[in-house]
Amino acid sequence: MAPRGHHLTEVALLASASADLAAAGAGEREGWLDDPAVLPSLGPRARALAVASAARSVLVIVPVAGGGGGGVTVEPALGPEEGRISAVEWVPLTAEEHGEGEDGVVVVVGTDTGWLLFYSLAGDLLHKQSIYPAKILKLNYRERKENAWEDSGSDELSIVFPGVIARFDGADLQRILQKSFQDVKSRLWKDKFEEEDAADEGSFGRIHFQIWNVSKFGSCADAAIVGLMPPPLLELQSSQRHYCAITVGEDAVVSAYRLSEDRSRSLVGAILSRGVAATFSTISSLSKILWRSEPSPPKKSRPKPQSFAKTSPLTCLKDSPRKGERLILSPSGTLAAITDSLGRILLLDTHALVAVRLWKGYRDASCLFVEMLLNKDKASSSSMHIEYTKRDYCLCLAIHAPRKGIIEVWKMRTGSRILTIPCPKGSRILQPSARLSSSFSYAPLEVYLFNGDSGQLSVLNSHLG
Repeated sequence: MAPRGHHLTEVALLASASADLAAAGAGEREGWLDDPAVLPSLGPRARALAVASAARSVLVIVPVAGGGGGGVTVEPALGPEEGRISAVEWVPLTAEEHGEGEDGVVVVVGTDTGWLLFYSLAGDLLHKQSIYPAKILKLNYRERKENAWEDSGSDELSIVFPGVIARFDGADLQRILQKSFQDVKSRLWKDKFEEEDAADEGSFGRIHFQIWNVSKFGSCADAAIVGLMPPPLLELQSSQRHYCAITVGEDAVVSAYRLSEDRSRSLVGAILSRGVAATFSTISSLSKILWRSEPSPPKKSRPKPQSFAKTSPLTCLKDSPRKGERLILSPSGTLAAITDSLGRILLLDTHALVAVRLWKGYRDASCLFVEMLLNKDKASSSSMHIEYTKRDYCLCLAIHAPRKGIIEVWKMRTGSRILTIPCPKGSRILQPSARLSSSFSYAPLEVYLFNGDSGQLSVLNSHLG
């Protein structure tokens, strides 16, 4: 690892993996990574990089160690029903660091018709499931090990649609994926899995998930489940959990909802879930009557959308013409950074549901939370190896402003700007969705910079001294 500048350290040069990344569009033009149809995602511990291309319907998985050699290119067999790739994320199969590797993580791909496809690092399809018939805007896997106020919380995978959010419990997800991985690895279903990409989800079964309608204040462009919250004061106490969800969108810059585990249908949920299925059925029937096409081979129909659980709107902020664009959560979920269409970045306290800070002049910016060493004397000491703990780090916000060509790092919640780093065009800041627990040392939250043109992957140094 060669140092790059004073605040960035090179992790790998993925130019050697250009043959693999070329399948996703690398090298065809300068700034190819700026294309919104190119979806990069960094694996746990930054051991691998996944790049999906919606336009090419391809997923490239490149190991970071060793310069990225030996990548895998997956071309999912996506028909008209499955649509095109619209989101990509990593899911660990175990919560421990020693389980990392080819058998420790999988890549999940979401499509613009609401399907999820899970792949191993070798490119084997492990699971396929329909969630909701709409475009998947975002996939987000979150660990909740550090949330002391969430005693019953668990890791989760959230799926964001326009106006809808779904949730997989991490334990349920990992249990099924581990079984599928072992079946593929042992080659018990070798012949079956060669054609599984084109099969329906009935070949895999279904993983239980929860789904809510969050369109009371308008359709959302991004959303997140920030954690558990108490039930309403007048509601009888029960063993059911309630989640708080934050959404951003065109009609309401920020909205908040209480999500219940109650699976009884709300009025809106019943209408939408029935209406979507009825619309598809009616269109299909009319087309057969009008065109009287030749009978096609029998095909299993898509499962009826799952009914929505109970949703209670809490509050919203409307400030036309400002529109919320992207949302990123802090590790504990107590803070959210929200970018909007007017170049502002809003820092939201998700417990109190109040704005605590505002930045202006950051159009097209993206944000990630990062942990920097608080004790500069300790950081500058090189006489001996020091094991850092969580107390040695402070939470900061990294803001990538591509129009300015810089990355800024600000202390939370009211601290000053502590760092400004120039970065080339055609770069993106990335962050592993899971850090994986370790019994040896604390793993701080890190931010990586990927230069798509040079293939250089660097990490932001947490040592400021």
